[in-house]
Amino acid sequence: MEIQFNTDKNIDGNEELIASLTALIAKELNRFKNQITRLEIHLSDEDSSKDGINDIRCMIEARLEGLKPIAVTNNANSDENAVKGAVDKLNSSLKTTLGRLRNY
Repeated sequence: MEIQFNTDKNIDGNEELIASLTALIAKELNRFKNQITRLEIHLSDEDSSKDGINDIRCMIEARLEGLKPIAVTNNANSDENAVKGAVDKLNSSLKTTLGRLRNY
């Protein structure tokens, strides 16, 4: 499972942040590692330099082997919380999608 990060100009996508978020994502989605070929994570600050509530947006697109990509988004007050929320949504979506395939 390849993980690719993209950040906008308002998010400091330093190596430490990327490494900690990659570890979190890999741990949470470990059970799907054989079905997911690539994850694209897009982090952005929707309010730019202003302080706002839930202004950090995380969009995760999961590319699954032999299936259409699944995309989820989540907004939160911090990079980590935005990613955690998006991973939770993706986890739920993957369970539903892959569970349906097993039933057919």
